[in-house]
Amino acid sequence: MSNLLYTIAVILVFFWALGFFAYNLGSIIHILLVIAIIAVLLRLIQGKKL
Repeated sequence: MSNLLYTIAVILVFFWALGFFAYNLGSIIHILLVIAIIAVLLRLIQGKKL
């Protein structure tokens, strides 16, 4: 389950970067970034190692 959370966070950051540099979709891209950051923070707070 924790690997899935980390994978989703990485995918969201990738899509954010892609959208930010290529498509400029506006606020939706920043929402994806915030979700990815929250997912990574939850993983760090849980204290599980990679």
